[in-house]
Amino acid sequence: QVQLVESGGGLVQAGGSLQLSCAASGSILNINAITWYRQAPGSQRDLVAAITSGGNTNYADSVKGRFTISRDNSKNTVYLEMDSLKPEDTAVYYCNADRLWMGWGYKYVDVWGQGTLVTVSS
Repeated sequence: QVQLVESGGGLVQAGGSLQLSCAASGSILNINAITWYRQAPGSQRDLVAAITSGGNTNYADSVKGRFTISRDNSKNTVYLEMDSLKPEDTAVYYCNADRLWMGWGYKYVDVWGQGTLVTVSS
């Protein structure tokens, strides 16, 4: 079973940048897709950006042009570069692994990290 650990959160002023990291305990090549979600206080958890094992990416409309998801297979890490941050980006950011390659096929795992807090001040 894979484990995920997020890091890189913190306090930043509006207009600033942060880079979040999601480190996996095993090879991310075996994970179908890794997705960043965020959850603001009192709100539901929303998709921010996703990247597949093949490198395809997907972004929420609210972060397109400002956030970039990428992966370093050699470090088993997925990154979320966040630029032009806004106060409404304040949330706990989580990464998720959906399915894990088992050799015979993909197994649904739905693994979550513990989250990292991003606070954007105005």
